[in-house]
Amino acid sequence: MSAPILREYQVEVIDRIRAAIAAGHRRILLVVPTGGGKTVIAAAMIAGTVERGHRSLFLAHRRELITQCSGKLYANGVEHGVLLPGFPQRLGEAVQVASIWTAHSRAIRASVIDLPEAQVVFVDEAHHSTARTYRDLLGAYPEAVIVGITATPCRGDGRGLGDAFDVLIEGPTVAELIEGKFLVPTIVYAPARPDLAGVSVQRGDYVERQLAERMDKSELVGDIVTHWLRLAERRPTVVFASSVGHSVHLRDEFRRASVVAEHIDGTTPIDERDAILGGLAGGAGEVICNYGVLTEGWDSPVVSCAVLARPTKHHGLYRQMVGRILRPGPGKTDALILDHAGAVFEHGFIEEPVLWNLSPSKRAENPRQTARAKSRMPALTTCPECHAVRLEGHPCPVCHWRPTRKPEAIDVADGELGLVDRSRLITLPSSGAADKLRFFRMLLYIAAERGYQRGWAVHKYRERFGAWPEVRFADPMPPDAAIRSWVRSRQIAFARAQAKAAGAA
Repeated sequence: MSAPILREYQVEVIDRIRAAIAAGHRRILLVVPTGGGKTVIAAAMIAGTVERGHRSLFLAHRRELITQCSGKLYANGVEHGVLLPGFPQRLGEAVQVASIWTAHSRAIRASVIDLPEAQVVFVDEAHHSTARTYRDLLGAYPEAVIVGITATPCRGDGRGLGDAFDVLIEGPTVAELIEGKFLVPTIVYAPARPDLAGVSVQRGDYVERQLAERMDKSELVGDIVTHWLRLAERRPTVVFASSVGHSVHLRDEFRRASVVAEHIDGTTPIDERDAILGGLAGGAGEVICNYGVLTEGWDSPVVSCAVLARPTKHHGLYRQMVGRILRPGPGKTDALILDHAGAVFEHGFIEEPVLWNLSPSKRAENPRQTARAKSRMPALTTCPECHAVRLEGHPCPVCHWRPTRKPEAIDVADGELGLVDRSRLITLPSSGAADKLRFFRMLLYIAAERGYQRGWAVHKYRERFGAWPEVRFADPMPPDAAIRSWVRSRQIAFARAQAKAAGAA
């Protein structure tokens, strides 16, 4: 296994961390979005400490994170020990990769081993660093440089981590990584917000028991399985549920619809969990429903759809869930988010910039979402024609419906998911001959992809332009996100029309 070639931004953040250390900072917090290569950065820095004759410790709280780091270190030619149940101890190595729980249990609570010596300690998912176990362990390294790495540098309630770190270094944003093709863009469909009236909030988020009771009932707006079958095109999917029971019920509903679905939670045996995740990655599974397991330390590039069935006030948790499916993979052009939790209305789009800070008394902020809440930016609303979500006062980015000069109240049918506009309005082909041909070629590609007859593309072209294509045969070309979104919007409109006709009958 050869050492990975660092991306330009990874080299740049490593240089900034080293400059901060040279300037005397001892507790440094690095922010890199999920999928940006945090483990690669840590492994490259650890290799550098070994070259300088220093000892390093890498701490993580999940088995997957530890094995990922171990693999990256071997790729960099770095011998190391692993402190994790099931692994032989090699305490003589200059580098140790350790479970935070195993290191605390063996070295502090039971004192069966000495804490590994380290001049530099790396902490993955460092937003947990204010927890007591982390504080105890990191407090045992008063002279070491502590480098925390996370995609979400805040507590659960959004407040900063200034009592654990003294300098914040920000890497590229999600939008920048998408522009660089290191992540894929999102397409978001969302219903009206679920009814959470009466659900209590403690420690900055909904009380889990009350939330689970509310979300595991029919009051949840939209039928999750129905919308998945309609919109997800049977993409490999991860579902984030509000409780273990909720996750099991969702799995059972998917299975009743002849979908290959599984469930995992914190009690699922490791071997069984690995087999389920491997089945999804290998194409044997379609949907994995989970509660509290796949929000951190896991990703699968083949997974291109996430169903959010867990409302949260925690901005970090929202970004962690969505971030699971942003890595590019073969044939993957976008990440589809089916938001049944109202999360996009609560937190905004993951592509939007976030103002992170270290102050324990100040919360992270999405300034665009704040502006929407204060009516300084157009709110998100639903198109009355196709039920895509658009900016209030703006044309629909999918069907091009335009608001009247004196907008009237719009009745929105419950349960209809719509494409969410993220201020980068989708532009479909104009009436030019070249644009029309390009549009038709993309339709031909989608038809072949889905196993449809060529006539499907011909009729869709007529639906878009009001006339038959001048050229009936052309070479297909891969469609862009705008064309795919338009096709989805027409699927929704057709399904709604059928449902109304059935109801009238």
